[in-house]
Amino acid sequence: MTNMASKVLSISAVNNLNHDDFIRTFGNVVEMTPSCAAGVYFERPFKCFDGFVAAMSQFIDNLPKDKKTEVLRNHPDLADRLESLTPESQREQKQAGITTLSVEQVNQLKHYNKMYKDKFGFPFVICARLNNKDAILTGIRTRLLNDPHEELKSGIEEVKKIMLLRIKDLIECEDSKL
Repeated sequence: MTNMASKVLSISAVNNLNHDDFIRTFGNVVEMTPSCAAGVYFERPFKCFDGFVAAMSQFIDNLPKDKKTEVLRNHPDLADRLESLTPESQREQKQAGITTLSVEQVNQLKHYNKMYKDKFGFPFVICARLNNKDAILTGIRTRLLNDPHEELKSGIEEVKKIMLLRIKDLIECEDSKL
């Protein structure tokens, strides 16, 4: 699900999108979870970019634990089958240097991904655009030490960072404080 046009939208244009175009445009700002976009559609009109982001963040924060876990499960494993990722995830993983990992680093990351999923029941989620491959490898090792409650919270905070950057790709945000 990608932006219906190659240009960045004004908040006014966002507020004027019909339901289908709104979901098509914002349905992947939370990876493979168009229900988040659907959940804020009827909160329009948004006064500004920050208001739109706040509505999306609040929607995610208000999800019950099982739905938050589902949001995390919709994310791909890092360094796994780049060609099967959404265009947004492909770009983000490339930007973080995941595609330039050595064979040893890929094997390491896959090992930690498996340990992480076995422990928490969902993939390791980190905002790749705000990290590089070394920080990601360190992050997964560090976050493996978290308890499940802590890690659900950490994962959701990373989802919201990813969401913010994806929304910035889609909506004018010059006046944003985010």
